[in-house]
Amino acid sequence: MFSCVFREGNTYKNLVNGQWLESKSGERIKIYSPVDDSLVGEIQAQSKKDVDFAIDSAKKAQKAWAQTPISERANIIHKAARIMEKYEEEIADILMKEIAKSKSSAISEVKRTIDFIHFTAETAKRMTGETIYGDSFPGFDKTKISLVDRVPLGVILCISPFNYPVNLSASKIAPALVAGNSVVFKPPTQGSISAMYLGQIFCEAGIPAGVLNIITGKGSEIGDYLITHPEIDMINFTGSTEIGHRISNKAGMIPLLLELGGKDAAIVLEDCDLDETAQNIVKGAFNYSGQRCTAVKRVLVMEEIADELANKIVEQVEKLSVGKPEDDAQITPLISNKAADFVQELIDDAIEKGAKLLIGNKREKNYIWPTVFDNVTEDMRIAWEEPFGPVLPIIRVKNIEEAIEISNKSEYGLQGAVFTKNIDKAFAIAQKLEVGTVQINNKTERGPDHFPFLGVKASGLGTQGIRYSIEAMTRSKAIVINLDKDLQ
Repeated sequence: MFSCVFREGNTYKNLVNGQWLESKSGERIKIYSPVDDSLVGEIQAQSKKDVDFAIDSAKKAQKAWAQTPISERANIIHKAARIMEKYEEEIADILMKEIAKSKSSAISEVKRTIDFIHFTAETAKRMTGETIYGDSFPGFDKTKISLVDRVPLGVILCISPFNYPVNLSASKIAPALVAGNSVVFKPPTQGSISAMYLGQIFCEAGIPAGVLNIITGKGSEIGDYLITHPEIDMINFTGSTEIGHRISNKAGMIPLLLELGGKDAAIVLEDCDLDETAQNIVKGAFNYSGQRCTAVKRVLVMEEIADELANKIVEQVEKLSVGKPEDDAQITPLISNKAADFVQELIDDAIEKGAKLLIGNKREKNYIWPTVFDNVTEDMRIAWEEPFGPVLPIIRVKNIEEAIEISNKSEYGLQGAVFTKNIDKAFAIAQKLEVGTVQINNKTERGPDHFPFLGVKASGLGTQGIRYSIEAMTRSKAIVINLDKDLQ
């Protein structure tokens, strides 16, 4: 049995080839809380030699893991989910300290991850191949049969973001593992301690040595080395569009699954339920302080109802609490002062160019109070750039066509929302929006996790969602049987 102790005091080690190891260089990275700058812990600053060892371990372990019956792989995945339950409070506590997520949101993330892992194991057991007879194509008969199976890709590099370091890590790792791949997992630097609990959990569940490996370190030193490593067979990445472009340019001819940025628009028609619409928009815009790729990032509202909607949005925003995660505040500190500086830049630009400030524009260090602007115009940065913070622009439009045009002008295409009681109009608008998903009468959001989740344009590449993720991290393999025609 290999080691299952992933920390000593405040120092966290990395799971590589079944062992919790320190970097060969002996260097570490200190992780400070965005809440109060207290030290959360130290992680390993791994070197290129560490990367080579992790990938080599994954390569060697993958073939035996792929030959393990799917029922046995699924049992280990199920066991990991059950083990995660005992770490629920501990992980939630780290999430609050490490990424300033409110207590209820942190607990919700862990619970959702447990459900995700269970559902993934069950889904994989039900995914079977297919048999295709040749006689469905002209000129062939049933003596030619194709047996089509799905086989793992090999070694998958999984890179996750800070905002959901547990859930969005598990959403890559669990489907990859149950499909028979081995994984090299690069968690976000801020969020790495929370994410590394997954290593501990799978370790306790009995994942074979080398099948799951964790790499932490400075992106400037090992980032490009990881994504261009010749033994990596696929990259599954969630993060900024800038880094996504870099990965796609450098990775070469290997499969990519990229979940990137968004500028999700809520289109509001005259006949909507204004109270319900305002509640949805505020929840969508300000949950986790707006640090979500699927956050509502702009409102495109018909002029006739703009004043009333704006007033109702402000009423809802006034109810939001600002404070510490442990107090379960709805608006907590942004992940860093740098992130807060960027949000402030967008706020200042909007004010300078004549936007009407309805509420907010208050800041203390990396706390940004929820901010709403009306009369935002297309020359303002906030109309197009993703703030990843608690600021919402309202753009008034004359008609549906203008709303669709502004929505589609964005470089992003993650999600959109349409608020109306007219289902015919809702469908007509949904069909014209250049996004991966359209929500009708609901805020933009991820899930349920077995639904497809995808973006177009600069918002991503490929489709996630439990079955879709498993399919993305496998490939079809056909074996053709040619029967003796004389015996038929």
